[in-house]
Amino acid sequence: MAPKLLLTFVIYRLISTVGLTLDPTDLLRLEVDGHLSVDPSDVKTASVDFGMMNRAEPLAVLHPSSAEDVARLVGAAYGSAHGLSVSARGHGHSINGQAQTSSGVVIEMSASKGVRQWGLPRVSEQSRYVDAWGGELWIDVLKTTLEHGLAPKSWTDYLYLSVGGTLSNAGISGQAFNHGPQISNVYELDVVTGKGELLTCSEEQNSELFHAVLGGLGQFGIITRARIGLEPAPQRVRWIRVLYSNFSTFTKDQEYLISLHGQPPNQKFDYVEGFVIVDEGLINNWRSSFFSPRNPVKISSFGTNGGVLYCLEITKNYHESTADTIDQDVEALLKRLDFIPSSVFTTDLPYVDFLDRVHKAELKLRSKGLWDVPHPWLNLFVPRSRIADFDEGVFKGILGNKTSGPILIYPMNKNKWDDRTSVVTPEEDVFYLVALLRSALDSGDEAQSLEYLSNQNRQILRFCDDAGIKVKQYLPHYTTQEDWVDHFGDDKWTLFSKRKMDFDPRRILATGQRIFKPMAASAW
Repeated sequence: MAPKLLLTFVIYRLISTVGLTLDPTDLLRLEVDGHLSVDPSDVKTASVDFGMMNRAEPLAVLHPSSAEDVARLVGAAYGSAHGLSVSARGHGHSINGQAQTSSGVVIEMSASKGVRQWGLPRVSEQSRYVDAWGGELWIDVLKTTLEHGLAPKSWTDYLYLSVGGTLSNAGISGQAFNHGPQISNVYELDVVTGKGELLTCSEEQNSELFHAVLGGLGQFGIITRARIGLEPAPQRVRWIRVLYSNFSTFTKDQEYLISLHGQPPNQKFDYVEGFVIVDEGLINNWRSSFFSPRNPVKISSFGTNGGVLYCLEITKNYHESTADTIDQDVEALLKRLDFIPSSVFTTDLPYVDFLDRVHKAELKLRSKGLWDVPHPWLNLFVPRSRIADFDEGVFKGILGNKTSGPILIYPMNKNKWDDRTSVVTPEEDVFYLVALLRSALDSGDEAQSLEYLSNQNRQILRFCDDAGIKVKQYLPHYTTQEDWVDHFGDDKWTLFSKRKMDFDPRRILATGQRIFKPMAASAW
């Protein structure tokens, strides 16, 4: 079908479905170089996400070929009379329908699904940055930058996520204690605002938009390009795991390691994470595949307290030219830690293999039919001062001895986060990520069911509220504006609302977050 006829068909579908009124000027503004689709397969793909707990069919799906396509669509939605909404979708890894809409168009930003004019990420070796399309996957950014001997500084554990998606939240992994989240390593953005304006922003140019969009949950604009800082890429990684049976010793060592962020490279680790093991099967499961299946680790062999073990996961990056000193550097750092002496597990692998470690686990789960299942994940930022209370109440209390997935826990330094961005973190110098990354399985085991795990998540949040533990949700999900105001706090909510009025006054962007309702033209 010719592009104009297809566009006209889509417009008539929108008119018949939601009463959208567009004059001929609007139709001209919807002329795009990409592909505006109502194909059932496109609509179906855009109606679900990784969480598989929400379904919302959009009226159409746009596969843009340029930032201008994105701007044209958003501009038309902004000018419509009935609050047509627009949601940008990257790799579809949201949990609670954040990138979905049933009253508008989903923009499929994933670079693999459209014919783009943008091309591959562009690297500046001299200035050490990469310009990447907002829908580019981090794995493809990595592959391109490695060709120049460079790599981004801060990562997520899973690389098959879009640049715009992680920057709209924060983007965290074990490097965050040292380099901050991914949003702390962005030099410049191109953003399409809710008015359909395509603007370049940075610390120096349109700085209010720049800080609003970073961690802004898609509320202020759609990221079409990000300029990301790079560093020389290491060649190899020494990957180490050690175990603890005492929680206070475990957190003491984690906090010590992140306090070394200002030290020379040979005097600190490059990555600090950890996870909680409350189920003996979990220590040898997909997330913990580091351990040899021929020599499985038994919790009982380490004299656990209450059946819980804590695993510290650390890495040291190095170049083959410095391989002769890596053992010495690692040994010097390990001597300062108080882990169980017999629990040191070490492996050595190429840098790219370490960064892409979760994808290998994904392939295994897909082969067993265990990937495309509901994921009632809960990610929390917990203040350092209350992490021991959280351990007692949740790890040793609510969870029991089954978890249905990995539980990550690691601290970060607040001074590596920029308060001018839209992200919300606890008001302490050090706070922890606790990520319960569980999968709901139809196995007949009630403890693995979606209802059971969802209820358990609510129980955890109630416990924190009753105990006065002021957690903040990462990848937040609330259904009332009252809860959102509580999440942001009065001052940050005031700023967040003002930025919304400045950059998306019709409230048409990312309505799946359920923060604001779209506003019809008659209301403003």
